[in-house]
Parts: sequence; structure tokens; C-alpha cells
Amino acid sequence: MLRMGTYIYTFPCGAWERERQKTKGVTIFTGLIREIANVKSLSGSTLTIRAKHKAKLGDSIAINGACLTVVKVLGDGFAVELSPESQKLLAMQNYKNEVHIEPAMMMGDRFEGHIVQGHIDAIGEVKEIKNSGNSFDVFIEVAPKFIPYIVPKGSITIDGVSLTVNDVSATTFRLTIIPHTMKETLFRTYKRGSKVNVETDMFARYVSHIIAHQAKHTLTWDEVDSISSQF
Repeated sequence: MLRMGTYIYTFPCGAWERERQKTKGVTIFTGLIREIANVKSLSGSTLTIRAKHKAKLGDSIAINGACLTVVKVLGDGFAVELSPESQKLLAMQNYKNEVHIEPAMMMGDRFEGHIVQGHIDAIGEVKEIKNSGNSFDVFIEVAPKFIPYIVPKGSITIDGVSLTVNDVSATTFRLTIIPHTMKETLFRTYKRGSKVNVETDMFARYVSHIIAHQAKHTLTWDEVDSISSQF
């Protein structure tokens, strides 16, 4: 839950993850990586992670941006459920060695980054990485249907990392990565052809959905009067 002025926004975790366990309350992330952990194994639908983070049973943790539920706690890490459905939606080649992890935000935590739900929208492909001296320009391609949700100067999450979009074209978008981010995240391992998990901006998706449905239905004056009478 996030309070802004007099409004309260709640964000359900894992709507695309149909087989994930029920969590208490609501879950959001910020896109700031807390740790680079190591994959111990992926056996069937169980992904086992070696990490310093002390997880609890039932915790929601974003792993490379995907919101997953802790189903087992180990001495050196934890295990999460990664259903076959989810495996079809994720860049699974990035779940073999190191992974980004971010525990769900708790009430009272400082809010940084941007609102991240942990719902992966698309798998992107790195098309080019240019070293500009004091930064790196990273060009990522996605299916054209996702481009309307990617806004210049807006937010996007790549493998769980909150970033700002610089430019958008018909099928690609450009990110500018500072050296610190390149060094401290798995972006340092990416190259042309690398696949990444992409979560587009939540507000862009909501606005697009509202506009699309409004275009299909025009309110009559009777409906306007009916709505007005409720206030």
C-alpha cells in the first residue's frame, strides 16, 4: 500500500503468477537491487538461491524482477516456487548463475526507485551497448505491442533494476547506465543478444487500459446523471 495525499493505492503481487501462494497484504518493490545472489539449483519448479538475505517462509522476493514466494528457508539462503507457466514468461537463461534479488518493500521503508509490481510484461533482447565514456547506452528490443507502455523519461524495470528510459522507437528503447550501476548490477555481464525481463511502467499500462476502454463506450447523459447522483 502506498499513501499519496488523501488517496491510498494498493498493488497485488504476482497476478501473472497463477500458482504462487497467497501472501498477506499487498506487495510492491522499488527496483533497487539489495543483493546479487547465486542460483544453487533449479529442479522442476523449485529455484534454490544462496543469499545473505535472511528470508522468511511466505516472503515475496523479486528475483531478476519477478515476484516469487519463498517456500523453504535454508541455512545459506532460500527456495522459491517457479511454476512452469512462469518459466515460459521469464528470461530463464538468467536464472543459472547470479541473480538480482530485492525483498518486498515494508511499510515504513524509505521509498526509492519507482513502483514495481514484480509482474514481467515481456522478454527484451539487448541489441547494442555503447560505451560513451562516462556512461553506457543500452538499446533493448521488445515486441511492438509493449512500446506504448514505454515512455521517454519514464520508468522501466530491467531484470529488477529501476531505470529511466531516454528514447523510444518502433521496437526498441534506449537506457543510459552510469558506471556505478553497470559495475554493481548484472548489466556488467550483458552483451548483444542477452535476454532480459522487462516490466513496463505501471501507470502507463493503467492509463492505456482506461483510454482503450473509454474509446469503446461513450457515456450517455442518463449515465452521467446517475453517476453524479451518487456524490
